[in-house]
Amino acid sequence: MSVFRTKDLEAVKKEIGKTKLKKNIGVIDLVLLGLGAIIGTGIFVLAGLAAARYAGPSITLSFLMGAIACIFTALAYAELAAMLPVSGSGYTYIYVTLGEGFAALVGWFVLMSFTFGAATVAAGWSGYAVGILDNIGISLPDKFTKIPSQGGLVNLPAVLIIVFLTLLQLKGTKGATRLNGILVFIKLGAIFWFLVSAFPHINMTNWAVFAPNGFYGIAAGAGLVFMAYNGFDTLATAAEECKNPNRDLPIGIIGSLLGSAILYIVVSGVLTAIVPYYTLNSAESMAYALRTHGINFGAKLVATGAITGMTTVILTQIFGQSRILYVMARDGILPTQFTLIHKKYSTPYFGIIISGIIMASITGFTSVSSLGELAGMSGLAVFAFVSIAVMVMRYKNPHEKRPFRCPAVYVVASLSTLICSFMFIQLLHENWIPYLASTAFGMTVYFLYGYKNSSLNK
Repeated sequence: MSVFRTKDLEAVKKEIGKTKLKKNIGVIDLVLLGLGAIIGTGIFVLAGLAAARYAGPSITLSFLMGAIACIFTALAYAELAAMLPVSGSGYTYIYVTLGEGFAALVGWFVLMSFTFGAATVAAGWSGYAVGILDNIGISLPDKFTKIPSQGGLVNLPAVLIIVFLTLLQLKGTKGATRLNGILVFIKLGAIFWFLVSAFPHINMTNWAVFAPNGFYGIAAGAGLVFMAYNGFDTLATAAEECKNPNRDLPIGIIGSLLGSAILYIVVSGVLTAIVPYYTLNSAESMAYALRTHGINFGAKLVATGAITGMTTVILTQIFGQSRILYVMARDGILPTQFTLIHKKYSTPYFGIIISGIIMASITGFTSVSSLGELAGMSGLAVFAFVSIAVMVMRYKNPHEKRPFRCPAVYVVASLSTLICSFMFIQLLHENWIPYLASTAFGMTVYFLYGYKNSSLNK
């Protein structure tokens, strides 16, 4: 037996046919799920933080760099997702191509990405919620809105929103996708309102110093905001619940990513053009920028849009987390409790509950920037591995049916791997201790439990 043992491609396809999850997600649901997963903290929170700390007005180039890497990766994801419509996403792709040990590693990276990502978004959600309450005369005590390092006890609003959405996810995907669709339209309307309100106040002197930290600042900013694009890979975790995954997954993945990338670049450019970039070090940067120009009503609408936008992101992160836990447990890599399906709602309820508990615990006591960087690094690692997997799959199974084929796959996937690896390294030197500690914990679980209990070991 070896950590390099791989799952048989045909065996994976048979598992897909035996899924206990309901197939009730259509192509419109997928696109809205993608927009719900992608557009959130990246545009409402991280754009301002990355501009203030790293990139300045060149945050537009940071978003462009991240978008290019993600588009390359999305093409690789689309080919594998259409070929293997399984909820395991990158974890399963690696299991089939590179082997179990790498699959366990990538599976843990996916879990880290969802966990830290949801915690980041919840912290940003709390910042906007507290701002809205302050504007209507309701002030919450600092000890319940700030983490210990900021002088508080716990970020309670962030904890409560994760608890609420966890309970919603328990009741099934149909209700959650319906709510997601409504909230997506609300947040897109808020973003449009921001652009309309901000346009008359554009002052290009704010772009006088376009890249204050040079290329390093652009690359570091790209690494931080990269988490903003992470959501498209959540669609792959919905594969077993899609009505027509071979056709709909590529449309959902590529369409939602392209639309989000354009929106990110435009909004970040306008944001840094209406106020000096160094004033945007805030969890509610878009609302702050409007209030600076006396647009208080617009700021409230944007804050409301931010609340709804970040709600959809948390919702999809919990969804994706529970599905990865389900598939890894089905393979024996994690305890079988994660495969438990609710008799009434047909949801992996144990994984949903555990995901909610962990995410709520982390967001209540950790800073948003640290969480965002850890989530971005995890996503970059997964994307690099998936880009390698699509090339290996082409080499090992050249004649396998592919409903969607990545164009110039070896060029596209190689560029994706290089760009993702480069941005990962930019963030690693500041975050290597918590990142490696999290990774080591996951691999310890694999070697103590997963290797022995793996379905391939039986």
